[in-house]
Amino acid sequence: MIEAVPFWKDERKLAILFQALLLTVVVAVLLFLGYMASTNMAARNLQFSFGFLTEPADFQIYEGYTVAKEQGRWILRLYHPSDQVWQAMVTGFLNTLRVSFLGIVLTTVLGVLIGIGRLSSNWLVNRLSFAYVELIRNTPLLVQMVFWYLAVFLLLPPIRTAPRFHGVIVSNKGVLIPWPVPDAAWASFAPYFYAGLALWALLWLARSLWRPPRWLYWLTPAAAWGLGLYLVGSIPLELSVPQVQGFRVEGGMQLSPEFSSVLLALVLYTASYIAEIVRGAIQSLPKGQWEAPASLGLSYAQTLRLIILPQAMRIVIPPLGNQYLNLTKNSSLAIAIAFPEIMSVYETTVNQAGHSIEGILIVMAAYLSLSLFISALINWYNVKVALVGVAR
Repeated sequence: MIEAVPFWKDERKLAILFQALLLTVVVAVLLFLGYMASTNMAARNLQFSFGFLTEPADFQIYEGYTVAKEQGRWILRLYHPSDQVWQAMVTGFLNTLRVSFLGIVLTTVLGVLIGIGRLSSNWLVNRLSFAYVELIRNTPLLVQMVFWYLAVFLLLPPIRTAPRFHGVIVSNKGVLIPWPVPDAAWASFAPYFYAGLALWALLWLARSLWRPPRWLYWLTPAAAWGLGLYLVGSIPLELSVPQVQGFRVEGGMQLSPEFSSVLLALVLYTASYIAEIVRGAIQSLPKGQWEAPASLGLSYAQTLRLIILPQAMRIVIPPLGNQYLNLTKNSSLAIAIAFPEIMSVYETTVNQAGHSIEGILIVMAAYLSLSLFISALINWYNVKVALVGVAR
């Protein structure tokens, strides 16, 4: 007869017990913190409530959009001081989302290029890439934001005397660039545009049942859009070029000095870390991965694009996701130069209406949702590019 394993020797039961005890401690700590916060708020005659979100904000946010319900439907429009507090928080969240998304795209491109440059056989490219990484990575991000804002953008020429280059204006009012805007024909073209996107999405969702050729992914939406352009008879977009009229600027898209400083600092700083990740991933590959393509007559660029980078991508993805998360959370430092991201809007709201605990919970939830979304995308892509049959 097999004797039962004693409880204190059963590793499975001990693991379950340890996890249960740990969960109990965490819940107890959270309950204690909640009790202390509730007691302190009651002692100061403060009430925990999110009702302040529906009160008028009564403060200005100089750039950013919010959502509003007009004529029975939700629209995206510019923020106005008469909007409610929750709409101001939405404006801050959208500004955070905007600088984070653009930052992730730009820093990925720059980081990969600098990482490749670190391994270049060209002495000048190699040394410049090395100097960039060492200088930017070893300087605090907050200092870089303040530098770009105070020492660069605010010292640029005034808007009336600023240099112009193919419609682009760089001045102390920010960067103004030409931007496509829909014209009267857009309403007729829009159904074909969305139909093309829907067809592309259907092909992508059906890829497990039927593996269409890669060119079909691009031909299908292109055909829908081409048909729309043919039937509409004109291009439904026009290029809006910024025009200086006195002290005002009309047309185009304006990137404020605050936004430009935050974006530039985040991109340059994060790219220095991504460059080292890319360099390390490339150097971790066997030398034979370089020698074999060379023996077949492939150029350096072809070897890098077709052989090296696809393999290095599997190594790069996990730490790259961490840098994306860091960039998103580091955007909160923009409060130092008055860019109205969600942390800055929270501070203004607390100064006006109080409710600091409720406000910081909203800010934490916003950053948590962004971080979880980015983590989910990175994990999904990491599984997608992982080698089949290799334990993960």
